[in-house]
Amino acid sequence: HQLLITMATVDDYDFEKGDAGAELKTQTEAGQIRVGGFMTMKDRPCKVSSVSTSKTGKHGHAKCNFTAIDIFNGKKYEDIIPS
Repeated sequence: HQLLITMATVDDYDFEKGDAGAELKTQTEAGQIRVGGFMTMKDRPCKVSSVSTSKTGKHGHAKCNFTAIDIFNGKKYEDIIPS
């Protein structure tokens, strides 16, 4: 038996989108992020070094306080996000 394999041609691909279909960022709930995980802060990729969660107040949601380190320049960022 002989197997015939043909190579793909440029017409077999769709170049209109201009990307591979992968997202640069995905959204997740703040309460699901753990120490050692990764997140963006001020549009910078960071590794989470500390997470603390406050209890729900009478007028709103619980809040998560994040401390994270930029993975490229080592700068520390802090942010408070509703969970």
